[in-house]
Amino acid sequence: MRIRRILAAVIATAALAGLGLTGAAAAGAATAQGTPSSVTPSQCKQAGGTPDLSSNTCKGGMHNGEAID
Repeated sequence: MRIRRILAAVIATAALAGLGLTGAAAAGAATAQGTPSSVTPSQCKQAGGTPDLSSNTCKGGMHNGEAID
């Protein structure tokens, strides 16, 4: 009975560790791709921002502060 509990604990720990590793790998893949360093005025507007052509940056929205191409 005691061996079954220990075995169940080991399996559960291994399963959780596996999930942690796959999550880290997915996060690493997303980071490796990166975000564009500049956006178009259209992309800025679609993301809820306003293109400021005097400073060539997107103001507000998801691309806030990014350069406009």
